[in-house]
Amino acid sequence: MSYTIVSDVCEAKADCIPVCPVDCIHWIKDKQWMNAKGTASTYIDNETCIDCGACLAACPIEGAIIDEWKPELQKV
Repeated sequence: MSYTIVSDVCEAKADCIPVCPVDCIHWIKDKQWMNAKGTASTYIDNETCIDCGACLAACPIEGAIIDEWKPELQKV
């Protein structure tokens, strides 16, 4: 299992990035892309994620991170 950042819900607070112990959270590569809220977003690299839940605990936006792997919900 891995966590998923829901790109259209994320508000680019980035509280998840510094708490990740394995550095698996990154900014979306397409710098021009904005989500439905008009903000940038991060994504989780499933290959690196260790399922610790630190990102979910740190995120202040309800529903921006979910505790299951649904890659179709996050843009890379």
